[in-house]
Amino acid sequence: MNMEPFNDRNVAEGGYYLVDIEDYPTTPWGKFKRVAKRTFKGELFVGLWVVLREMFKADIHTVQYPAEKMPIGPRYRAVHEMKRLWESDAERCIGCGLCEKICISNCIRMETRYDENQRKEVGEYSINLGRCIFCGYCAEVCPELAITHGGEYENASDQREHFILYDDMLTPIDTMKAKAQQEFEGFGAITPHEDERVKKTPLAY
Repeated sequence: MNMEPFNDRNVAEGGYYLVDIEDYPTTPWGKFKRVAKRTFKGELFVGLWVVLREMFKADIHTVQYPAEKMPIGPRYRAVHEMKRLWESDAERCIGCGLCEKICISNCIRMETRYDENQRKEVGEYSINLGRCIFCGYCAEVCPELAITHGGEYENASDQREHFILYDDMLTPIDTMKAKAQQEFEGFGAITPHEDERVKKTPLAY
């Protein structure tokens, strides 16, 4: 690297100017004079005025949490939600294992088995929310939109076992009957007017 432009700079013609920086005091009396000078110069009172002005404002925008909560976006990545099929109220998860494979924090565990009709079903499914970094890869890779991120971000607990409860993430049956399950566009999502076109099926998937 050529250092000549930096070594041969003309300070007078380059628009530079020297900053007048006082030497730091070394004696106690010099330090006291510096504090007194900075105090009575006005900066301290300007800061105090800003604090008092904000303190006594009438339009305070304080959220009374947890009685009041700020709205969050629909794509917010909080605690996972396991979706159900609208026509059969069964779980959407088909046990493909893609979410378990793509999880970079290694927090998803899935065990599958075959039922009496030799169809694959999910035996056990757990997400360790203590390890999860909420990256959203599991929701992106799911071909059936069976797992999404919801808006429940209050997941504090004093027991580790509370972080892996599958039933808490699965959509309740009564919520499905009320058609309150939030859906997203994509492969596997429901279509408009599905109640008129979809019939109940005896299959559990």
